[in-house]
Amino acid sequence: MSESIRIEHDGVSLHAVVDGPAEAPTVVLLHGITSSVRTWEWLVPHLTPQYRTVRLDFRGHGQSDRTPGAYEMAGYVADAAAACRTTDAPCIVIGHSLGGATAAGLSQRHPELVRAAVLEDPPIGALRSLEGNSLKDAFTLMRQSVPQLQANNVPPDVLAGILGSAPSATGPTFAEFLHADALTAMAGGLLELDATVLDAVVEGRPMTPSFDPDAPITQPVLLLAADPTKPDCVARAADTEQFGRVTAHAQIVTMTGAGHLIHDELAHRDEFVRLLLAFLASLD
Repeated sequence: MSESIRIEHDGVSLHAVVDGPAEAPTVVLLHGITSSVRTWEWLVPHLTPQYRTVRLDFRGHGQSDRTPGAYEMAGYVADAAAACRTTDAPCIVIGHSLGGATAAGLSQRHPELVRAAVLEDPPIGALRSLEGNSLKDAFTLMRQSVPQLQANNVPPDVLAGILGSAPSATGPTFAEFLHADALTAMAGGLLELDATVLDAVVEGRPMTPSFDPDAPITQPVLLLAADPTKPDCVARAADTEQFGRVTAHAQIVTMTGAGHLIHDELAHRDEFVRLLLAFLASLD
């Protein structure tokens, strides 16, 4: 049964959800920007037979504290470190997008907290501008619309329907290529979001990176990259090649046909789970 907890650190109160047996090894799950603990709810039953899972809401997201003006990579890494310290670390850390970059930075800066890392289409380059990436337009629209949606108390199911009918960057509507639970999670995350987390992205202001692409990650690591031909791919080919040169033991898989939302896509969730579980089994 899920348990909601609060994690207090450096004056910030974070929300997390814990599942699975207390004595089992811990997996910490980190979401992407604009998302929340909801994005990983579907994955929990795949993990809890063998693991304890801790799903974290980053600052500014979900039910965690808002810290306007302090949405930087160092803060997100500090949030993830605090979550790991609530457990019998070192933990396995799984992160998507922002969560993936955070997991990478955490692995380097706090190696004692990380047993292994799974990075799902993370921005592992120099956290460059998203100029030219379709996510830039999506985040700009979110920055404008989220405060209005929240002020108008739009119900989550209504917003999920609106999101589902919207065209994706590649043509089909989101409902045509994403799982229904992904749309529900996306809507819930947006309705709880401090939209100012997007200011740096929308304005093209680079965040100070916490991950050094020229230094290795020493722990076992699995990197799942979106198809580089997709307009929303974040882990670009040059970045994954550099990652592979520096962290030679890394398992790197490019998910042919997959966009940035790999674990949410109807066509790629099963393969995501297969690769993830195989990697976790290799740690035993």
